[in-house]
Order: sequence, then structure tokens, then C-alpha cells
Amino acid sequence: MRWHTRFLSAMLSLSMLARADPTWPSQVDELEEIMYQVKGYRSRQFGGTVIPCSSQASGPGRHNAAEWLRAAFHDMATTTIFDGRAGGMDGSLQYELLSSDNIGPAFNTTLKFMADYYTSRSGVADLLALGVYYAVRSCGGPVVPIASGRIDAKEGGPIGVPLPQNSAFTFEQQFTRMGFSQAEMIQVVACGHSIGGVHETEFPEIVPVGSTEDGEGPMDSSVDTFDNKIVTEYIAGTTKNPMVVGPSIRATRNADFKVFNVDGNETMAALADPETFNSVCATVLRKMIEVVPDGVVLTDPIQPYAVKPVDMQLTLNPGASTLQLSGLIRVRTTEFGDDSAESVLLTYKDRTGGDNCGNLGCTYTADLLGATQGFDDTFVWFPINVEIPASSGISSFTLAVNMASGTSQVYDNNGESYPIQDAILMQKPQSCLLQGTLSVVAAVRNDIDSSPVSLHLSYKTPVGDPNRPVPTLNDDTVAMTKGDCVGLYTFYTATYESLGDLDYATKIDVITGSGESASRDDFKAASGLGATCASFDAPPANLCSRADDPDPPEETVTATPTVTSPGTVTSTAAVETPFHRDALGNYTLVGCNTEPTIAGVRALSGASYVYDGMTLESCMTNCTGFYYWATEFGRECYCGNKVNAASTNVTLDECNVICSGDETEYCGAGDRLELYVTTGPIPTPTGTLEIKPTVTPYLRIGCYDELPSRALTGGTFPSDSMTLELCASNCEGFTYFATEYGRECYCGQFIDARSNVTDDADCNMVCAGDETEYCGGSDRLEMYRLINPPPPTTTTPTPTITPTHAPTVSSYVLLGCWTEGENGVRALDAKAVAGDDVSIESCADFCQDYHYFGTEFGSECHCGDSLAASSNETDLAECNTPCAGDPTEYCGAGDRLDLYYSNTTAGPSQPLVVGNYSWYGCQTEGDGVRALAGKPPLVNDAMSLEVCAAFCAGFTYFGTEYGAECYCGDEFGEGSATAPSTQCGMACNGDATELCGASDRLSVYELTPATPPDSPPDTPDEPDIPPEEEDEE
Repeated sequence: MRWHTRFLSAMLSLSMLARADPTWPSQVDELEEIMYQVKGYRSRQFGGTVIPCSSQASGPGRHNAAEWLRAAFHDMATTTIFDGRAGGMDGSLQYELLSSDNIGPAFNTTLKFMADYYTSRSGVADLLALGVYYAVRSCGGPVVPIASGRIDAKEGGPIGVPLPQNSAFTFEQQFTRMGFSQAEMIQVVACGHSIGGVHETEFPEIVPVGSTEDGEGPMDSSVDTFDNKIVTEYIAGTTKNPMVVGPSIRATRNADFKVFNVDGNETMAALADPETFNSVCATVLRKMIEVVPDGVVLTDPIQPYAVKPVDMQLTLNPGASTLQLSGLIRVRTTEFGDDSAESVLLTYKDRTGGDNCGNLGCTYTADLLGATQGFDDTFVWFPINVEIPASSGISSFTLAVNMASGTSQVYDNNGESYPIQDAILMQKPQSCLLQGTLSVVAAVRNDIDSSPVSLHLSYKTPVGDPNRPVPTLNDDTVAMTKGDCVGLYTFYTATYESLGDLDYATKIDVITGSGESASRDDFKAASGLGATCASFDAPPANLCSRADDPDPPEETVTATPTVTSPGTVTSTAAVETPFHRDALGNYTLVGCNTEPTIAGVRALSGASYVYDGMTLESCMTNCTGFYYWATEFGRECYCGNKVNAASTNVTLDECNVICSGDETEYCGAGDRLELYVTTGPIPTPTGTLEIKPTVTPYLRIGCYDELPSRALTGGTFPSDSMTLELCASNCEGFTYFATEYGRECYCGQFIDARSNVTDDADCNMVCAGDETEYCGGSDRLEMYRLINPPPPTTTTPTPTITPTHAPTVSSYVLLGCWTEGENGVRALDAKAVAGDDVSIESCADFCQDYHYFGTEFGSECHCGDSLAASSNETDLAECNTPCAGDPTEYCGAGDRLDLYYSNTTAGPSQPLVVGNYSWYGCQTEGDGVRALAGKPPLVNDAMSLEVCAAFCAGFTYFGTEYGAECYCGDEFGEGSATAPSTQCGMACNGDATELCGASDRLSVYELTPATPPDSPPDTPDEPDIPPEEEDEE
């Protein structure tokens, strides 16, 4: 489908709903984000297997959108209205997968996908209902309004789903039991069968085995479009619906005919009008998913917020004198027309509802960050990062959206303002999650710390049964232990062990008090925590106080980290004169140093941070692991293990700019650094800091991103003396080892498929035990693999069969042997897995959601929807390593991939060739100029790569951007640079099977040089990729 296409029926459905903005926060917030954040920045990816409608992610002939629609019906269909409503949409389908009512894999795969979204605020029944909305809209159908509030069953229900062999009389009785009239029965079946088909493996009496190309007998000629051809073809007598005509008649399983004909086709005739069909389907499908047991009260239909705060979090900053409010503001832009939102102004009230915000002020302006699309809505995002005095705190805020036209609209949460409590805060930096053990720190305001403080967890555990794909959702509450007082707050701690393999899916609440008077910081994701709990730079103990203390303790100046007393930050308090701290933590002041005058050279080059809440303490924390750190110009922080020789020491009074986050401290000046050095020993360098390509017997394979659940899970060895050699030694016997954050070491036999290669520059932290080596970075792994991995364990003697290159596997076709990308870029970078069981077949299965897969080095499998531009085809003989899991097949070689392609997998892809243009790569826009500016751009809702190629005929390059924009040129504008191919991830508006860049990212193609006339045409103009197939009737 085309994004932003407005169907009349959709608009009619929307017009029936009030456009009152929801009040935040709401219990439907989680479902609202899953429902409306479909594509783009912070998309929830819930439509991963049903977008586009033609997606067959579960296998050939299995349209996932149709399976989602059927799953909701099967969950509801065992309900009864006799003696009160029982059953209905209650998620009981998860317990009924072995029932004769639910044969085939469709419902298992549906629930398995949705299980990742299962939380205390998004139950199985609500997710199944939301699946109807996604399935219908992704296929071009009407909006089916979605309410929430369903309650999940704890066990399976009775059998009773209508089966094909039933009589028309039985069908009527069953639908009457469900609460549907005769006409509604016909409408539900017609609407539910508008997409998808019947599978020969489950219903051979209806679709004989081997009678179709992909195992599916389609219900109508538009199997992946939600329209009324199921009706019009039936009325016209041209239908090939296998449940109306064909073998099903003799087998008395022509169920659709029995239902459609029960009233002499009167209802079907009324549905022959397309608008009527869409309107009726929206109504009857809504009724279907709102069938709930007695006692269950559903909410109003979920509407998107006009303005919504997302992931708002208060944190007590180091030193305890300020709080940090972080998060995002999402703005709905659907009805903005030609105008656009440029910034958001946040204005907050202090803890008592007043305007006492100290010297930091009560306002904050956020600039545009990213954009998101829904089926019928668009949104943009603005990041929030506000420093707030702990003494005055915060109670609420309002928002003003500033438009490009100069107008501004204030949003006050329906007159309630947006509430923020500062009584209890989950301290994410001081909390951590590692291998099933969760440690949580909460900061509780001292004036309420007499109330009990508790930790509540909602966590998942696998059932351990392949026929029960939805994990068990557990709840537990433990008391938190009172710890140290830090300024106006006191820390409470709790540890919870044995969360298991799904520990990252845990949701966390910290609560003080009880009942309606309780304060809580809730629904925090454990996946956002690091593996190491950070220390907290606390103020001196004598600064412990309460916000309502009339006589707070006076601050005394000592050699320890010193901050302004939180109790004295009031409108009448004296302001302390700023001074230079001689020592902080394990660091001592060197003095004031200059930045080098050499262009592009910094005094400290290890890491850098820039923000408005800069303090000496926060910079020191940022630079943990480095020997030196320094602040500059009030708001900049730099780290390093040595000071550039061009930096010189000057008098201390030249570092005279106050820190933006603490007016009692100096943070350097313009080109002047307030420089600190560790008090510990600094080893004399014996070599040059650089990437180490080999650590015998291991080979470096790149910088990988870390996962909440860990990319390598075989072993963990932290050490303050960490080196690459030490980690390699600790991981002896493992295929992979990786270092992280300068001092952490991880081992494993394979890399988790969700961990991907990232930029080498992200692995920028020096090893704690060797300053000439890099040991990863923050959430980045310096990854190494055995140069000669052990062969797969087998009792089979040396194969007597020569390995071959499989020409096809599943729906994929071999493209040949291709090189890895250049300069550390992966040819395929969406996801990867490695192991001793890798084969062509296992890799095809692992990558079934992607258009490309490639096997490499015998035991690696890589997936992607686009191929890196620097990857090139080479001689097939260079892919000569047998597969670890099947030595009769070849699986690439070192830096060589056996590359396969399928055009039938889910989602859009980046074709290698478009006309006489070849894939060049994903490119950023220029700095203030267009990357391609050869002619005025083409903006078209029917945009495709072919349309853009034709528009740019004759130019060296063409590029598509943001799904609907086309640019041409013979060279790139200044500042335009290569970007990872995964950043060009937006589908073309005019062809959902192709990728057309993204926001500020262009999918670029380069004109293919003409083949000289005397050159033999050894290779075709396009790769050997199967043509797109039409849906068969």
C-alpha cells in the first residue's frame, strides 16, 4: 500500500470517533505507541510481518496479515451469550493451539511474534485485537477502531470455532451463540476472507496437495488487498474461492457458499458496493474484537495524542544538587498541511506549583529530532534534557509547539498540565542488569522517606512448550533497603536474581507509600540498563537535608567533591563564590591548559561530551577509565589518556567560565581546559594506540553493538588490568571473544543475531591494562573470532562428496560469490548469526524476513534488505569453504559470501539494478546544501526507483529520499557522506517493495558505464533475480 493514502471508508470510520486529545499519562499509552508508531524513528515495528500486505514471512503462500485476522476470530469464536457472556476476545487462543479448531502453524507464528510485545499494559487479547487493525490497514482496508482493557484468560476455552464441514444451519447456530445475526455472520466471513487463502497442507479436501504453486488457494483474485472482490467475483460467478467452488463441493466443505447463500445472497449483494463493504467491515470487525466476557469494560477507542511526552525520566545528577529531566515529545503533524513544527518549548512548575526554578530558569526549547509514520498519521519528535534544581523540584509542565509559519500552539494536557513527580526516582545510571540479576537504586525525597519503599517487577519466563509461544508474565514485589542520604534524597536498593533468558523484557516500578497516596516511577524497561551499576558522586554527609527544612546545614569547603547545598538553593540564599577544585574523586587538578592551535587537533582526543548541565562531577563520571579529563567553555567535556604536546599550561585565572550546571565551579574557558589527571600511576607508553587486527589465535572482525541480553553469553571476565591478550586467554576454547568499556571481557561460541556491526570509531575506549589497544566502548564490543574455528563435531569421516553451490534454497536464488564491504562495512548488515550448525538451509530460514542472505567463512550467516555498495561480485571459486552444518555445501570463505536473493520475502528491498543504474549506497544530505542538485527535485506520492531513474535519465546519479522525493546530479554536494545502508529504510510511496531513502538519507544509484561494443555480453544487465510474480487467481 502507499503511505498516507486516504481511503474514503477510513476517513468515514475516523469521523465517527471524537478527536478529543487523550490525557497523559494513560494506561493505554503502550498500546497507543504500538498502534500509531508504525514506520520511521522510534517505530515499534509491530507490523514487521504484515507490512506490506503481501508479506509471507511465515513461508510461501502464508499471508501473515490474513493469519492475524483469522487469529482474532479464532480467539473470539468460542464465546457464548447464553447465561451471560463468557469467553470472547480473551487471549485463550494461546492455550488452544493443539485444539482441532486451530490446525496449522498460523496461530502459533502469530502469537510467537506478538509475544515480544506482551506486557502488563499490552495483554495478549488486546494485541490480537490490535493485529486486526494492522492486518486490515496494511492491506488497504478501513480503520477498525481499537479499544483496550481486555483481560487475558488463564486457561483454554471450549471448542466451537466454525469448521468447513458444518452445515449452514450449524453455522447460524454458532454465530447466534457468539451474538451475531445472520447478516452479521455473512459480513464477518466476507470481510475476514477478503485477504489470504486456504492452505493445502491443512485442508487437502478443499485445496488438493500439489494443486497450487505455493500451497495456498486464494479466496479471490486480490489475495493481498483488502477489497470486496471476494463479493463481486462470487456474485458474478467468476470466483475461484476454493470454499465456494472446486473439490470442496464434493467434500461438503464449501463453507463460504453455505454462509453467503443462506439468505439468497441478499447480504452479499449489498456488499457489492466498495464503500458499503469497507464501512460494514469496519463495523462488524470492531464488533468481533469487542466481544468480551461479562465484567470486562473496554476503554474508548485509542486515539493518537496531538502532543505526547514519551519515556520521561527524572534522575538525580551527580552531586545531588540538580535533577535531570530527559525524554521525548512526540507531535502529531497529520493535519499541519504545508506548515511544520520547528521546536517545542517546555515550561515547568516547581514542586509546589510555583515558578521557583533557580538560576536555570523554568523553560527549555527542544529542536526537531526525527519523524514517524502511521497508517493515517505522521509525527515528529523533540528531545528533552532539562536540568532542574533539586531544592525546588518539579511538579508539572506545559508545552508549546512553535511552527515554521511563526505561530505557536500551547498544549496543557486538557487543562491538567503534564504531571511529573519527584518524590521517588529510579536511578538508571546506578541500576544494572547482568545475566539475570537485576540491581535497582531508587532516590526517595527525604521529607517522605518514612514511607515504605518497594520494588515491583513484571517479568517473563518461557513456558518451555513449543505449542505455548507466549511466555508466562510474573509479578513480584520486594522491599527496598534504605541506604545513604544524598542531599535532599536518600538511596534505596534492591537486587532480584534468576530473571532468566528474558530478563531484558522486565518492567520495573519503584514505589513509596501505599494506596492512592503512593508515589511511583513505573513501567521502566530493564532493557535500557547497562551491565555495570555506576557509582554516584555524593555530596558530603553534612549536606543531608529536607526540602522543607527551615534551617538546612551550611556547606563546608573541603577537598571532597563540593556542591551547593540543595537546602540553600532558594530565592533568599547567598550565592557561593566559584572556585577551582583542587581534587575530585581519584583525580587532581593539573591547571588551566590551552587547546592546540593545530586545526582539528584536541588536547584530549579520547571522548567528548557537550551539554547544558555540565559540572566537574558529571565530566569526571563521563570520563571514567581515562587518565585525563577536562571541561571547556562552561559546557564541554573531554577525555583522554594523554595530553597533546601542543597543549600548554597557562595561569589558572584564564579558566574563568562558570560551569553551566553548577555556578560554584569553573569549567575552563574559550580554548582553555580545566584539566584533571588521575592520582593513580600512568604506565609509560610502549607503542602506538591503534586497532589490533589479530590477537593470536583470533582475528578482529569489527566493532559490534551490545545487547541488553549480551551479544556473547559464554563467559564474563571484568578486570581493571584488561588487555586484548588477557581476554583472549580467558576465552580460550570459545570461538569469539570481545572487550567492552575498557575493562570488560565476554566470550561465546556464537554472536547473538540481534548484535550488528557498527562504526569502528564507536569502539574508542582504551584497554584498562594497555593504552596501545582498544577495548570496545560504551555498549560497543571489540569483536574477535578464531582464525581457524574448530570443525563441526561429527562422527562422519571426511566427505567423499565434493561440496557444491546450491543454486536455489526455499524462495532464494544464488547470485554468486560476493566480497565483504570495504573499510569494515558489512555487505549485509541487518542481522547475523554464527555457529557450527550453519548451512545454506539454516541461513535461509534465519533470514526469511529479508531479501538477501549470505553465508561466510563456513559458519556465519548474514541477512539484509540491501547490499553494501562496496561489495562486489567475484569468481565463484573464491567461495570455497564448506558449510559447518553441511559439508556438502559451500558457505562462502574469508571475506567472501555465497549470496542469495528472494523477491518474495517480507518488506521492501534495495534492488542492485534499476534500468541502466546500479546501486551506489545510502548517502546523507549535504551540509546546508542538497546532496544532489542537478535539477529541481520531483516529489510524487507514486514515487518508485523506476520513476526516479526515468526522471534523472542522463545524470550520473539519482537518489530517492523520504519515500516520495527524487533528486538528480553528477556530483555530491559538500558534506554529503556515505551512511550505513540500514539508514535508508523507508519504503517507496509508489512501490512498497522498494526502499526510497529516509529522512535526510538518499538511496543513491549510479549510471552504469556502457559496455564497449567489442566486449562479449558474458553477464546480463541485471543480476539473476526472479521477476516479481503476480498474485494468481
